[in-house]
Amino acid sequence: MTQQATIHGHVTYTPGDGAPLTIPKGPVELEPSKDSTTLSWTADNDAVGSAAIPKDQFNQYVREGKIKIKG
Repeated sequence: MTQQATIHGHVTYTPGDGAPLTIPKGPVELEPSKDSTTLSWTADNDAVGSAAIPKDQFNQYVREGKIKIKG
């Protein structure tokens, strides 16, 4: 079930073995699964992004107020 949320702080994801990348502040769509949550967004330059974040890391961002879920 897709949910809406907003990024309010410094939120990152790590693609493969690369360095952590920042998810831009603003609206995101959330697609939760058993062990991760996928975030999808559109950046200011209309570039579309998507990243899966482990459930523990996602929950920490929510607790810290960096991700605010709507509803």
